[in-house]
Amino acid sequence: MKLKLALILIPSLLLLSCKPTVNDEEAIKSLLEKESSTWRLGDSEAHAACWHIQPYSKILISTADGKTFEVPPAAIIKPIVNASGGTSINSNYKMSIHDDNAWVSHDEVSIAKDGKKTFSHEIRLLEKINGDWKLVGQSIHAYKTE
Repeated sequence: MKLKLALILIPSLLLLSCKPTVNDEEAIKSLLEKESSTWRLGDSEAHAACWHIQPYSKILISTADGKTFEVPPAAIIKPIVNASGGTSINSNYKMSIHDDNAWVSHDEVSIAKDGKKTFSHEIRLLEKINGDWKLVGQSIHAYKTE
């Protein structure tokens, strides 16, 4: 009986251990790419799903011309009005991941529909909620447009 159980259990465990898993870095990069894309496309539902607003959430933005403003966190999960379209390219990811929270810095090039580019440095704050990474805050610092 024990031998039969072992013959069934061992292959099952081997199959489970071979199952590929997405590591945290890749899951976070995927989330950030999705968040950037859904914002530009005006996909409010998918964009809101990237976020988990907390009482301490904060969104700070500085523009290339030196202005700074704060976006109310609740506004980031409301329906997107007048989506900008265009695309973005994120690069130079640097991460600090600790159990269920992480901070990530990266560079972004936002490319508007007319081809105008805005370059920014971004810092993103994330938490793992029910096993999924979610944004809880961010700081965007645009430094150049062309």
